[in-house]
Amino acid sequence: MKLIIDSGSTKTDWIAIDDSNNILLETHTLGLNPQVLTEAIIEERIINNYDLYRVRNEVDSIHFYGAGCGTEPPRKMMSDVLKSIFQNASISVKEDTFAAVYAITDAGDPSIVCILGTGSNCSFFDGETVHQKITSLGYILMDDASGNYFGRQLIRDYYFNKIPKPLAKLFAEEFDLGAEEIKTNLYKKANPNTYLATFAKFLIVNKNEPYAQALIDKGLGLFIDNQILQFDNAKELPIHFIGSIAYYLKQN
Repeated sequence: MKLIIDSGSTKTDWIAIDDSNNILLETHTLGLNPQVLTEAIIEERIINNYDLYRVRNEVDSIHFYGAGCGTEPPRKMMSDVLKSIFQNASISVKEDTFAAVYAITDAGDPSIVCILGTGSNCSFFDGETVHQKITSLGYILMDDASGNYFGRQLIRDYYFNKIPKPLAKLFAEEFDLGAEEIKTNLYKKANPNTYLATFAKFLIVNKNEPYAQALIDKGLGLFIDNQILQFDNAKELPIHFIGSIAYYLKQN
């Protein structure tokens, strides 16, 4: 049995197939980003899924594509956790960019592939190999135009009184914007990036408001300048977007 796993910071999709590519199992867990979670939390999220725990000894191959797996230390951490659960399996851990490339490009067709979800990323696919120019420093310093970026900007603008009053009133009615609530989620709980990304829904629902449109345009502009245009041939290649934020902002 082979497990193929696509993991973001918010959720993780699992599919098990046999040697003939027949689907044996499909299931979901919470996100498994090793940059923001401990080994214990990642392990708990996996083994608490009954379907996965039930077949753990039947799995002989795992292909894991995940957010936060861009460098060797988090890849090793994720591999170690998976090996401790699926002890009979060979394990491959790669960044989620690879899954995006495999999903939306054809072999031999060079392109730029962008992820806009809870976090954000950008790669050049030369038709065979995935290349990245920027080493991600995570959600605090990077992730332009991602869910957590827009959530962070919304909260800042709310506290700095930069959101128009009618829109700010709606924002406060939909979310608990108390200072202690925000600080607890950012500094004391797991997945602060996912917490920030929950606010992006408000921006998307109200994206036709001038304030929201300006914020979206600014975020996308930063992503284009800081990520896409790092590649000299970006203007000559097709550019693909994948991820929840990309989907909901596809008209932008």
